[in-house]
Amino acid sequence: MPGDAANVSLIVVRAIHFIATAITVGVLIFRTVVAEPALYREGTARIVVMGQIVRAAWIGLAVTAASGAAWVLLQAAAMSGLPLGEAATTDVLSTVMTETQFGMVSEFRVALAIMLAACLSYDRLPLARPLALASGLGLVAGIAWTGHAGSSVGDVGNVHLTADALHLIAAAAWLGGLVPFALLLAEARRNQDHAWASLASQAARRFSSLGMASVGTILATGIVNTWILVGSFKGLIATEYGWLLMLKIFFFMIMLAFAAINRFWLTPDLALPPDNEARLKSVRRLTRNSGIEIAFGLAIFAIVAVLGTLHPAVHLAN
Repeated sequence: MPGDAANVSLIVVRAIHFIATAITVGVLIFRTVVAEPALYREGTARIVVMGQIVRAAWIGLAVTAASGAAWVLLQAAAMSGLPLGEAATTDVLSTVMTETQFGMVSEFRVALAIMLAACLSYDRLPLARPLALASGLGLVAGIAWTGHAGSSVGDVGNVHLTADALHLIAAAAWLGGLVPFALLLAEARRNQDHAWASLASQAARRFSSLGMASVGTILATGIVNTWILVGSFKGLIATEYGWLLMLKIFFFMIMLAFAAINRFWLTPDLALPPDNEARLKSVRRLTRNSGIEIAFGLAIFAIVAVLGTLHPAVHLAN
C-alpha cells in the first residue's frame, strides 16, 4: 500500500478499535453501576435492559476483535516496511507479536477479549459478571501501552501510563455508557407506565453520578497527559498535534455542556408522573442529547486515533 493510504487505513482502524472497545467496556460499567442497582427487582424491564446490554457488549466485542486483527496486520506492515500482502506472513507476524511491545500487549489483550467472551457466554454464573467487567477494564486500559504513554520511561513514564489508562477507562464509562442509556430512554418512551418511568429516573440519576466521576477523571488525567506530551503553550498553538488536541478539548467541552443540561435541567423532570407533558419532553430531549454526545464522543476517538500517529508536540516545539 502507498504510504499515505496505509497511514489513513491505520488511523481508521485504530479509531474503530478504540470506539468499539470503549462501547464494549462502557456498557459493562453501565450494567454494574447503573442498571443493576436500578433494576434490583425482576420484571419485564430488567429482562429488556439486560438483554440490550449483553447484545451491545457482544457487538462491541466482535468489532473490537475484527478491528484489532486489522490493526495488527497494518502495524506489521508499518513496522516491517513491507506491503500489506507481504507483511501478512507467519514470520513477520510472529516477530511483531513476540518481539515488540505492541505485539506483547496485543497478545495480552487478546487473552482478555477471550475471557470476556467466555464470561458473556456464561453470563448467568455468579462470577461471570465481575470477571467480565475486570477483563473489560484491562482490555481498554491496555490500549495505553500501544500509544505514546507506552514509550515513556522512568517515573514520568509510570505516571503517564497510569494517567492514560485511567483516561481511557473514564472515557469508556462515559461514551460507552451513553449507548445503553440512550437505548433505555428509547424503551421508556415506548412504555409509558410507572415501572419504566421510575427506572428511567433512577438510571438518569445514577448515570449522571457516573458521568461526573468520569468527567473529573478525564480532566485530571488529561491535564497530566497534556503536560507530558505538549509541555508548553507554544506546543499547543504551534504544532499540528496541539491543534488537534485543542479540537479534541473543544468537542469535549461541547459534550460537557450537553451533560450539564441533562443533569441539571432535564433529569429532575423524570421524577414527574409518567403522563406528565414536561416529563415526556425531558425524555425526548435526553434521548436526543445522548445521541449528540455519542456523535461528539466518536469524533473525539477519531482525533485520538490521529494523535497516536503524530509526534508529540513537546518534541517539536522545543
